[in-house]
Amino acid sequence: MKAIVIGAGIIGTACARELALAGVRVTLVDRAGAAGATTAHGEGNVLVSDKGPGAELRLAQFSRRLWPEVTGDGTEWQAKGGIVVATTEEGARELTAFAAAQRTAGVRAEPLGPAELASAEPHLTRDVTAAVHYPDDAQVQPAGAANVLLDAARREGATLLTGCEVLGTVARGGRLTAVRTTAGTLEADLFVNAAGPWAGVLSRRLGAPVDVRPRRGEILVTTPLPPTVFHKVYDADYVGAVGGDTDELQASAVVESTRAGTVLLGSSRRAAGFDDRLRPEVLSVIAERALRLFPCLSGVPAMRAYGGFRPYVTDHLPIIGADPRVDGLWHATGHEGAGIGLAPGTARLLTDLVTGRTPEVDAAPFRVDRPAVLPQGAAG
Repeated sequence: MKAIVIGAGIIGTACARELALAGVRVTLVDRAGAAGATTAHGEGNVLVSDKGPGAELRLAQFSRRLWPEVTGDGTEWQAKGGIVVATTEEGARELTAFAAAQRTAGVRAEPLGPAELASAEPHLTRDVTAAVHYPDDAQVQPAGAANVLLDAARREGATLLTGCEVLGTVARGGRLTAVRTTAGTLEADLFVNAAGPWAGVLSRRLGAPVDVRPRRGEILVTTPLPPTVFHKVYDADYVGAVGGDTDELQASAVVESTRAGTVLLGSSRRAAGFDDRLRPEVLSVIAERALRLFPCLSGVPAMRAYGGFRPYVTDHLPIIGADPRVDGLWHATGHEGAGIGLAPGTARLLTDLVTGRTPEVDAAPFRVDRPAVLPQGAAG
């Protein structure tokens, strides 16, 4: 069996690795270079803390279990845990209820009292009404992790074509047999749309549109500091921002350090198409929210800022599986800001479906032919 995986970000490289390990001959293609777009502009989150009970949480728990198996030099794997805090009484009630629901789904969500919180994060504001520790939250260096996955795929025989943009398709007998690209026509038995925020554009070229839209986010990076932030720390409002449907700016405080000593400040979400201009007003909101949690960062220089696009689906679930409209076409996209964390589980689930193995995670909630994914009237 021969597969072409389109998109060499974290999802595409993870799929290439899993397919290659299963004995599939894989060609990974990208119109630019590996891990150079959405993956390079993320924070590297591997989270269970931001997901309520349901299909995405089950996939996140599965992925979290797999991540230590796929890490290597360059991933900068840190199982440092996360702390979610509320700063209002209403926020405390919502966070407490959310954590209780997560515990029923097997998430380790441990309430922290004031003394425990101060010990865990001594520089955090004391104006906190509730705090929950999530020991299973982790972090990787996203571009490094994608390259580790790519190297593993290559060791199994996978090849990478860069500067290769997919332009259209070739079909025989109603089956997709090849894609036309700027590097020529590439034949295979199956084709995986793993193009992230560009999956919607690519899907139209492949003759099977899926409703994946870009959602813009920005991050501020401080200059290197002495040890200041010891977990991924974020305001409970972040969960609401992740699940929000408005096109307007949504921002919440997300603060975490890197191995290099810099501190990442996020996060924002807004609809901007593929407009990649940084907006100072958005960066100001991010900084203000972060300073509410860590006042000690006041006066610390921001070394740089960057932004990227997340692949957004209106029901907030990824798209994983075969396209019922085009025989030979598969999708692995729509993870929004959770692509890093969900990559190993997505790749394993896709490969199980391709090879006929029984998946460990139910694939039905991620199917392509659900209302949020297919344009109206496009099913069948």
